[in-house]
Amino acid sequence: MDIASVLERTLSGMGYELVDHERQRGLVRVFIDKAAGVNVDDCAEVSNQLTRVFEVEGIDYDRLEVSSPGMDRPLRKLSDFLRFQGEEAHIKVRVPRINKGANGIQRNFTGRLSASEDGRIGLTREGDTEYFELQEIDKARLVPKFGK
Repeated sequence: MDIASVLERTLSGMGYELVDHERQRGLVRVFIDKAAGVNVDDCAEVSNQLTRVFEVEGIDYDRLEVSSPGMDRPLRKLSDFLRFQGEEAHIKVRVPRINKGANGIQRNFTGRLSASEDGRIGLTREGDTEYFELQEIDKARLVPKFGK
């Protein structure tokens, strides 16, 4: 069985969002979120449930880690970009673009997020908005905000 679909089904049934997961050499790492935020008790609850589900589904692993996505939360789905509109984000594109402000090319962009239902992701920097198609984005993360 596909681990991503098992995680998605289990977590959504528990009221959590699957932000991301990694699987490497026996380690399964799961990042979860919910509207009110994630605490240690949430991680323990999800870990206990996934341990049972993995046994039933026959998913082989040595170690399971469950955590929040952190302050620099990855953005993967259109719903992520829509949810965090107005927040500052860092986007890395798969194919470099010609830099409008200077000579050369650029793969990394940082600015305020805007998104539309048609899948275009806007990033406003210094008054200009540059648009990206979801499929051209290699990685995207929120820029952490620290207290003043």
